[in-house]
Amino acid sequence: MNMRALLLAGVATLVLATSAHAEQAAIQQTAPAADQSDTPEARSLSGDVIVVTARRKNEAAQEVPLAISVIKGDSIEATGNFNVVKLQQLAPTLQVYTTNPRNTSVNIRGLGVPFGLTSDGFEQGVGIYVDDVYNSRVAAAVFDFLDVSQVEVLRGPQGTLYGKNTTAGAINITTNQPTFDFEGSAELTAGNLNYKQAKGAVSGPITDTLAARIAVANTTRRGTIYNVRTQRWINEQDNLGLRGTLLFKPSEDLSITLTGDYSKQDPEGFGTTFVRVGRTQRALNRQYDALVAAYNAANPTRPYSVPSRNPYDRLTDIDANLNAGNKIGGASLKVKWDVGAGTFQSITAWRFWDWKPENDRDFTGLSIVSKSQNPSQQDQYSQEFRYNQEGEKIDFVVGLFGFKQRIDTQGTEQQGPDASRWSLTGAQANDPSILNGLTATNTQFLKATSGALFGQLSYKVTDKLTIQPGARVNYDKKSGFYQRIVTTGAGAVINCTPAPAAGTVLAAQCGVYQPQNTSPSVSKWNFSYDLNVNYKFARDILGYATYAKSFKTVGINQNGLPLTAANVPDLTASTVKPESVNHYEIGLKTQFFNRLATFNLTAFRTDIKNFQATVNGGQFGTVRGYLANAGKVRSQGVEADFKIRTSDRFTAYANGAYTDAKYKKFVNAPCPPELSGGTLQAANATPDYSQPGVAGALSPRQCDISGQQLPGVSKWAFSYGAEVNTPVTLLAKEGQVYFGVDGNYRNRWNSNASPSIYTEVKGYALTNFRAGFRGEGFDVFAWVRNAFDVNYIENLQVAPGNVGLIAGQTGDPRTWGGTIKTKF
Repeated sequence: MNMRALLLAGVATLVLATSAHAEQAAIQQTAPAADQSDTPEARSLSGDVIVVTARRKNEAAQEVPLAISVIKGDSIEATGNFNVVKLQQLAPTLQVYTTNPRNTSVNIRGLGVPFGLTSDGFEQGVGIYVDDVYNSRVAAAVFDFLDVSQVEVLRGPQGTLYGKNTTAGAINITTNQPTFDFEGSAELTAGNLNYKQAKGAVSGPITDTLAARIAVANTTRRGTIYNVRTQRWINEQDNLGLRGTLLFKPSEDLSITLTGDYSKQDPEGFGTTFVRVGRTQRALNRQYDALVAAYNAANPTRPYSVPSRNPYDRLTDIDANLNAGNKIGGASLKVKWDVGAGTFQSITAWRFWDWKPENDRDFTGLSIVSKSQNPSQQDQYSQEFRYNQEGEKIDFVVGLFGFKQRIDTQGTEQQGPDASRWSLTGAQANDPSILNGLTATNTQFLKATSGALFGQLSYKVTDKLTIQPGARVNYDKKSGFYQRIVTTGAGAVINCTPAPAAGTVLAAQCGVYQPQNTSPSVSKWNFSYDLNVNYKFARDILGYATYAKSFKTVGINQNGLPLTAANVPDLTASTVKPESVNHYEIGLKTQFFNRLATFNLTAFRTDIKNFQATVNGGQFGTVRGYLANAGKVRSQGVEADFKIRTSDRFTAYANGAYTDAKYKKFVNAPCPPELSGGTLQAANATPDYSQPGVAGALSPRQCDISGQQLPGVSKWAFSYGAEVNTPVTLLAKEGQVYFGVDGNYRNRWNSNASPSIYTEVKGYALTNFRAGFRGEGFDVFAWVRNAFDVNYIENLQVAPGNVGLIAGQTGDPRTWGGTIKTKF
């Protein structure tokens, strides 16, 4: 598909629509007024009607036959869930885990992206859309919501309605749009940990046909982990976001929206704390505690010890530079044109992402890995044409989508003066010059092109029965380049092919970093489809059943490849097969008590063949992680959502999810730490799993983890909230005094690609309170989050080298503060 032609066509749409709308208005015949009694806005009798755009048109959420969670902007602000990462506290089936903005996993029902180190060479299974624009980089999940109207979390495949194929779901974010009446809002928040947040938005007319809206948000907060080496707090927040929108509306049937946004983060992060040590199968004197003891014996004047073995002391001593410089933004042009019985839309967009990280990859205060950084720059272009039409018996949506992306990355990883003692044995361990300054310089790029034709038809067989088939034809092409050059501390370039003789200095250096040069390329056509049948048993009872045949497109390995027995890159691992998805879902949506109460129930099962999984090599050197296909994965479960408003004085909600997501067949998975680090078993031997954590035992070459849970998924997750208020007059102002509570619970989950006894994260429950006074145009409230100061871990990471060190990031302690909001 010619991307340039699609983009030109998108701009041409602007010219065509502007010139044609006057002609259309002139010839348009007078038609009888439509019946407004059954519009989403008019359908509510007593309960609130939540209008969503999940199916690319305005509908009441309760009449959309799919599993969807809707979080309004006011709820997001009141509960302090200011980005997608925090949003999981309100949506139990959403899992978001991040070690830094690039290494972020956004999953729904346990599916979406492989858990572990991020590679640019694969697609997200959960699409993030902001005002109909697809954000290809998951880093968008860590930025503050900016002037958001509402967020819709759609569960299950959405490829026949959304431009970029989404096999696990979509997060559809809608921002507030320009208005032709002047309005504005401002919000100030302050709290402990030197937390400060300011938000503001102004909207209004410029002329009778042109309106504008400007929004800004700024968030700063002291870090939650104290680095005793640098004597400063790390993992801080430092966010700034700007958005500007122009709306040109020359008539009721034509609107043209131009939007630009820019957000940046510049915190010192993301560092880790010591969590625990777990025995591996490496020789005992080559594991963490013994290595530290050996280092101290050799350096009696500067012995090393971790500042605390209790992660909740929130102390670290990591010595490498930390940085998480992060910029994202872009521009979009959206044309919406009512043409006869339907609506035509064109969305032309460009987005960029600039990532400038620095990390400590050894997770210690020793200078083992002295430098680790992989700055990236991304540009993406997308063009979507969409036409939808509603009729008495038939509604349909049809769309054409084009996407082009380029990502350039320049990586540097360097060994420090303590690397030899940590990674080598015998006399070489006492010679720091062997590894000190050894540097791997990586240059890589990715080019990705995607095109799709998609559509969905809704046929009303009767007033109660509707059948909705959908289909998608998709083409993807990816090509990449990866080059690793390795130089010694003296600057000499090394070559590791053929494999150097054992025991030599070169062999030691090649065992840490190996040069590599690959240029993977792959393309693929795919056809997917779905069928939804829904039946309205009564005015407020809707049942539905869905089957979807979907896919996640091909991938390429962009972070290097494993080596063959001949010590050369294994080119068979260059590309990754598409995931083949079969999805089944049934649901029931109900309202009762005169629509004051809502109860929705969903059961689902998703079977995936050739699941794209992360394989972690566990070593400093050749490759830390790459993609491979697991045989089969299954995710199944039940979700329930309940909401009630007994009166204007009380509202409550409770949501729950049971998710059983596991590998059904993964016979050649990487082994967990407890089965790694020893001399490898013979190539044809039956893997022996009987000696986990036994130092010196033979280690399996790969492990069969069939039947084990997928990483990052809690089987049980719940969220709840309630608010009560009473009318009062305070300081001559009429309003309401209110008290609110919200909370969430997730049970245990594992944070390693192959579940490990050392990386199991305990379940936890968080509770938040708020109390305040609000009236016409203002809201003042105090809040406390994690009110009971629960200690919990957000993520665990396995240190390289099979030394048994487990590091992690602790969740926020109790925080408190106050917020003042005003609207005018």
